Amino acid sequence: QVELVESGGGSVQSGGSLRLSCTASGYNARTASLAWFRQAPGNEREGVAVIDSDGSTIYADSVKGRFTISQDGAENTHYLEMTSLRPEDSAMYYCAADPLTIENMRTLGMQPLNPQIFAFWGRGTQVTVSL
Repeated sequence: QVELVESGGGSVQSGGSLRLSCTASGYNARTASLAWFRQAPGNEREGVAVIDSDGSTIYADSVKGRFTISQDGAENTHYLEMTSLRPEDSAMYYCAADPLTIENMRTLGMQPLNPQIFAFWGRGTQVTVSL
């Protein structure tokens, strides 16, 4: 089975930066899409970014130009580099993975930032941005 573990969360001032990491065990070639989601208290889980094995990426409009999703050469860790952080970015951040590529998701009529698509999940890491 696939296990995902996040790290790198913490508390920062507005305008600061954080880099989140997600390390996968049991992560194989059938897991083609890697993603980050976030959820603040009282809110629905929100898709932040997705990257797939083709190198395609999708970002939520709220983070475009500020956040970057990437993966390492070994493809067992993926990252979310967050810059120019704002208080509204405060949330529990979850990493996720799925065997479908972004193209596969589109073919099936699915939105890649929909959390219901993703099969494998980490337990979350807290990000708090203060004034």
